[in-house]
Amino acid sequence: MTESLDWTHLQSFIAVAEHGSLSGAARALGGSQPTMGRHVAALEAALGVRLFDRTAGGLALTPTGADLLDHAGPMGQAANRVALAAQGRSEAIAGTIRLTASEIVATYVLPGILAELHQLEPEIQIELVASDRTENLLRRDADIAVRMYQPTQADVIARKVAELPIGIYAAHDYLARAGVPETLADILRHEVVGYDRGEQIIQGFRAAGVEVDRQFFSFRTDNQVAAWHLVVAGWGLGFNQTLIGDGEAKVARILPDSKLPSLPVWLAAHVELKTSRRVRRVFDFLAHGLAAI
Repeated sequence: MTESLDWTHLQSFIAVAEHGSLSGAARALGGSQPTMGRHVAALEAALGVRLFDRTAGGLALTPTGADLLDHAGPMGQAANRVALAAQGRSEAIAGTIRLTASEIVATYVLPGILAELHQLEPEIQIELVASDRTENLLRRDADIAVRMYQPTQADVIARKVAELPIGIYAAHDYLARAGVPETLADILRHEVVGYDRGEQIIQGFRAAGVEVDRQFFSFRTDNQVAAWHLVVAGWGLGFNQTLIGDGEAKVARILPDSKLPSLPVWLAAHVELKTSRRVRRVFDFLAHGLAAI
């Protein structure tokens, strides 16, 4: 065995272990699949052990590989902290910011804010991850996250910037066919668009004293953009932020006086990245823009 190990080989090993394949590791590190394979092979040769077994589902750690990962994992985390600290000390306002937000916020809420930011700071490039999946700020999957819940990760700073009211909507042609509900209980007799696995709407009904389950929704999807388009198309009733729903001419808001829970909006960034002028500029601009709506 060599006296010292190549850190790039260890980094590739960690990525392959985390993603379960050479291709997944290559995407994560911005490399190529053959390079990942060479790094793993070189590490196995240096150590004189086999680190992965090939399975139908990809690559699985051997017991020796799992033991090595226990030691290499903290090294990777330490390297990430070094990179975060280095970027945090950067004084340049130009550069790239990777931003993550839910699909519906990324589609309907952020474009106007980001376009205005671009006019003021043309040297800042934005990478937007439109996903309802939780991105890990500590591993640099994103620099800034827009969340509809309070982030609780260690080493992450978070600021609540807004409360977005929610309304109930339906297309005009649907209401012409099915009638307009006059109470929350009336909704039980209507077609309703809901989530597939998400429990938010079910919990909202429960808070209002109405018990429903997943089968109540005649159309189910966890993609909020797709759900909204089904409401606009006339499938049935649905829920959305009032700033989105009130701006759609094809739908009407029903039961406007009903007290629905609002959506809290939080901004989050790694505590060390917040010291970057570029991250701080985008973070503060987003906070102001989201608060204004």
